[in-house]
Amino acid sequence: MKEQALQILAEARKRLDTAQVSLAERETLLKLIEVLIEAVERFSQDQKEMTSLAQAVVDHHVLLTLLKQQAEELNALKKLSITLTSSLDLSDVLDTLVSEALQLIPNAQDVHIFLYADGKLSFGAALDSTGNKNTVWSKPRENGLTYTVARSGETIIVEDMQNHPLYANVPSNWRGSILGIPLKTDDKVVGVMNLARSNVGGFTTSELRLLSLLADQAAVAISNAHLHQIISRQAYSDTLTGLPNRRALDERLEEEILAARRSNYSFAVVMMDLDGFKAVNDTYGHAIGDDVLRLVFNQMARGVRSTDFLARYGGDELTLILTQSDISSARIVTEKIVEGMKRLKYILPDKKRLRLSISGGIAIYPVHARTAADLLRAADAALYQAKKYNRGTFQIARGMTGPITSQNIIAE
Repeated sequence: MKEQALQILAEARKRLDTAQVSLAERETLLKLIEVLIEAVERFSQDQKEMTSLAQAVVDHHVLLTLLKQQAEELNALKKLSITLTSSLDLSDVLDTLVSEALQLIPNAQDVHIFLYADGKLSFGAALDSTGNKNTVWSKPRENGLTYTVARSGETIIVEDMQNHPLYANVPSNWRGSILGIPLKTDDKVVGVMNLARSNVGGFTTSELRLLSLLADQAAVAISNAHLHQIISRQAYSDTLTGLPNRRALDERLEEEILAARRSNYSFAVVMMDLDGFKAVNDTYGHAIGDDVLRLVFNQMARGVRSTDFLARYGGDELTLILTQSDISSARIVTEKIVEGMKRLKYILPDKKRLRLSISGGIAIYPVHARTAADLLRAADAALYQAKKYNRGTFQIARGMTGPITSQNIIAE
């Protein structure tokens, strides 16, 4: 019976060779036939049944290969789905997408993702076959592939970049084939994924199906990441002024302390309060008061360095973190703030000009305190002194402020 099995396998191999089945696929099918023969031998030892099974495998090799291929595709997409849902960070999501796309398509040279919003494309992520990451090969051209895909919402396949109208007048080293696929959710294009190959020619039905499924998951993942960004910004922003809120301030202050300790530098915390704002609210109402807060706070935000951090502490109070600053540099900044308040132009409903001043307190890390809570307390105490004795000025904190104790509370 062993000899008969070998004959059946030899015949099957010959037929598969004739059908021009690939080596890897041929070996898989022959292994399947061998397993089936062993099963038949164990129970019936019927040669006709063994031969019939072998012929069926050979005759339906295309179907079996397709099933195997689809199983592999489903497995890849399952893995991708798990990976994409593991993070809501947009940069992580985009890096995962280009990595998976590059692995899914044989001979892929590079993958780019561009985000699309308000009619404009912006770079998202990129990866090439050498591992080079997030380098833009070329910016999208107004009449090029990426913008055309974004605006039309349709997949475009370019089989030969040297002979396609979308690539007219491009550099001579732009060669090979490329596919642009829209990333859509609810019929809205949120991005475009381009996949290029060095060889010319089209993409197989299987490759297009895989990329289409990938694009669907990509669009959902990008939308979820965008939503997460919006919610995160709202959680850390003051709804009235758009400035960072107290929660954002607390986190930034802790980060600044860690950075200052690590790099051995000082920084300033400035607490500020508007003088005369309560009268505006009482006289003209909260709507006018809110308008004034937006005007003053946003004007102040435009005047600080990009490395500094201005937050609404609450009410008409602001907190400013001046990174890598000492008392003298903090003084320069606060003097500019005082002068800026004098130049403020706002006409109240009764045609009077708004006149406000600002008082503040300055605390320096590590001169006046070494923790976030103590720095805020030191700056707030200095603010209190300014409000009480010399409004419209900024006062420096006195001595070292430590943690609150029962003795502090009794003394106060």
